[in-house]
Amino acid sequence: MEELVSQQDQVIIIVLIGVLLLLLMGVSLLLFFFFSRKKIVEKEIENKNLEITHQKEIIESIIVTQEKERKRIAQDLHDDISSKLNVINLNANLLKDGELNAEEYLKVNNSILEATDKTLESARKIAHDLLPPLLSNFGLKDAIEELADSFSNSKKISIKYNIKYPKNYFNKKEELHLFRITQELINNSIKHGKATESEIIISCKSNNLLFTYTDNGIGFDANNKAHQKGLGTQNIESRVSLLKGNYTIESQKNKGFKILITIINP
Repeated sequence: MEELVSQQDQVIIIVLIGVLLLLLMGVSLLLFFFFSRKKIVEKEIENKNLEITHQKEIIESIIVTQEKERKRIAQDLHDDISSKLNVINLNANLLKDGELNAEEYLKVNNSILEATDKTLESARKIAHDLLPPLLSNFGLKDAIEELADSFSNSKKISIKYNIKYPKNYFNKKEELHLFRITQELINNSIKHGKATESEIIISCKSNNLLFTYTDNGIGFDANNKAHQKGLGTQNIESRVSLLKGNYTIESQKNKGFKILITIINP
């Protein structure tokens, strides 16, 4: 009888040990899940913070770019418009006073006409910089082709292009962003890349827009983010972000530059 009770106690002890082991395993699994989940949440928060920081940098870049454009326009208005209007005003007052002989009158009148022509030309240039008329009237394809041809004709850089842009794929504001990106890339090729040749390719794949730009310049270390920002990449990035696109850069020293911008169908 005692031996039977002893066997029952052993069974109970074994069962209890088994239950305790199961409880310990359950607690261990719960702790593992808790700490794993905690790490995942912490990583998600870290990534979100990085994303927020990146978005702030893009917004700051957009603001800086807009301020630079405003200052440039203000400077152009002051230097090219205001100064010429002052000349016109001074000469108009000379005519108003009426104390000029025929030769002086003709000279002042010609000076007014010349200053007026220059003022109109400056006004057209500023308006063109704000919104190129070719872009407004005929669309992105013609505007980029005209931009490339004007640089090629200036002998600063030879630009090839193959543009298969679906008309009205973007609205006018979005087209202006891509046009400004193209301008920035060409200027960087000339100023920083010392390039003599470049190529622009625009196409559609799966209804997404692909924009590829390459040059034969001196290139740079594509992994050096500070160097990229120095080349105006941040300005390009901000405009790509506004278009809800993404981009990749390939470049090495003395091996040229390439950027691929992919814009998802809006």
